[in-house]
Amino acid sequence: MKRIHPEFAFQSRELGAQIEDTLGEPPDRKNYAKVVKSLIGEFTKGIEIEDVNLLSFALVEFMTFVDPAGLLAQSKQYDVGDPDQVLKMVACNDEDATQALNHVFGQNPELARKAIITAFLFKNKHRWLDEDHSLETLKKEEDEGNEDEDEFTPGQDFDHLFDSHGDEND
Repeated sequence: MKRIHPEFAFQSRELGAQIEDTLGEPPDRKNYAKVVKSLIGEFTKGIEIEDVNLLSFALVEFMTFVDPAGLLAQSKQYDVGDPDQVLKMVACNDEDATQALNHVFGQNPELARKAIITAFLFKNKHRWLDEDHSLETLKKEEDEGNEDEDEFTPGQDFDHLFDSHGDEND
């Protein structure tokens, strides 16, 4: 299991929630397909939607990941990466999706890079470790780490703190 950047983990979870919400209960595949087709159309037209999750949402079903190890390595840093290299690691099996991805890549390569990696992580949850960075978990880890520290009471060892001569002051 590889560690990934926490923002990619968050975006991947959000993508899953977005897909689940769009499908609805019971799942409505026709509505889902309409939403995806509409989004792909918007991205193909060049409408600037600078949202990693919306681009991932639109393309995730059409992407084939040709270099999973490379994409996993690229997921370690969210704001730094090589968009050209990431684009080479994916292929789309739909002409409209390919046009949308290429158009966004031409306008905003960093957005395309992040969306590709987010979609990859969503489709490959078994390849990475999702660390819990919630406030409760961090507090719990902090509390566990303090067990070895000595417990001091207020004023303890205070008498000789500034006394460099010890008992010789009498």
